[in-house]
Amino acid sequence: MKKIKGPAIFLAQFVGDAEPFNNLKNISSWASKLGYKGVQIPSWDNRLIDLDKAAASKDYCDDLRGILDDNNMVVSELSTHLQGQLVAVHPTYDIQFDGFAPDAVKNNPSKRQEWAVDQVNKAALASKNLGLTALATFSGALVWPFLYPWPQRPAGLVEKGFDELAKRWKPILDNCDKSGIDLCYEIHPGEDLHDGVTFEMFLERVNNHPRCNMLYDPSHYVLQHLNYLDHIDIYHEKIKMFHVKDAELNPTGKQGVYGGFQSWINRAGRFRSLGDGHVDFKSIFSKLSGYGFDGWAVLEWECCIKSAEQGAAEGAPFIAEHIIDVTTKAFDDFADSGTDKETNKKLLGL
Repeated sequence: MKKIKGPAIFLAQFVGDAEPFNNLKNISSWASKLGYKGVQIPSWDNRLIDLDKAAASKDYCDDLRGILDDNNMVVSELSTHLQGQLVAVHPTYDIQFDGFAPDAVKNNPSKRQEWAVDQVNKAALASKNLGLTALATFSGALVWPFLYPWPQRPAGLVEKGFDELAKRWKPILDNCDKSGIDLCYEIHPGEDLHDGVTFEMFLERVNNHPRCNMLYDPSHYVLQHLNYLDHIDIYHEKIKMFHVKDAELNPTGKQGVYGGFQSWINRAGRFRSLGDGHVDFKSIFSKLSGYGFDGWAVLEWECCIKSAEQGAAEGAPFIAEHIIDVTTKAFDDFADSGTDKETNKKLLGL
């Protein structure tokens, strides 16, 4: 067994223009003082990283690592969630997702997609230059608007959508392989890869690509009423990244998993700070440790009640307390009788 690394913190929900959240030096110092050992960096935020430079220059990446080292921190992974989302966008969401793209490619879906693909490829190179092994992303979505089967979906619609999704991602996965990087899709509602079945549909279409892996976040399974512990048993070989995020699902006689178009505070299913929701983290850390997961346990703060600062302060000790110092011996080694092969044969009457 191997020990999970951590705690780390995903910086996307914390970075801002005010100190200490305005650059990598300041925000890593803040996170270190809270007890974090690693930071997951959103690659789209120039306040934290220049992705073009990171992809082209190992010296630049060494400088970034030096900034973190001064604060006793390391990079856990890079994230391309926003860019990955733009690899595949259904026209329904063109206007909304244009906000993730630079002005030069807005209102131009093909150019936006081209930019997004280039971004994920650069993030793979940057990850290599930073000495990392995994990269986080979203799959994007072409068939998500047709999730509920009413009106009845035309035959072949979903299959065609997944064929196209795989066609767009296969070259990116190949580039990740060249850089020695596992591309980890966060299994997430709003993405075509939102549960185990859809991940398998995609994996089959990319020919079981070895770099096609998962980012495991139990909060998204709670809101789908999906068994997140069984999910580890099924997919543990594909789980290469871990977001530690809590959630709760409190269905009523008025609403359930769909939420009734309500705000987050008024939804039956909502994200919470660590320890405030329904996720059984003791079982999750035990299962992941038992399967030898040695990646990072990364706080992702999303809570409709508690502030980001309080959530971050409480998150580091919460994760640290759940990380298991895995045993290096069997508990009953003291009772080893020291028998050998010949003795075993005698015991069996052979």
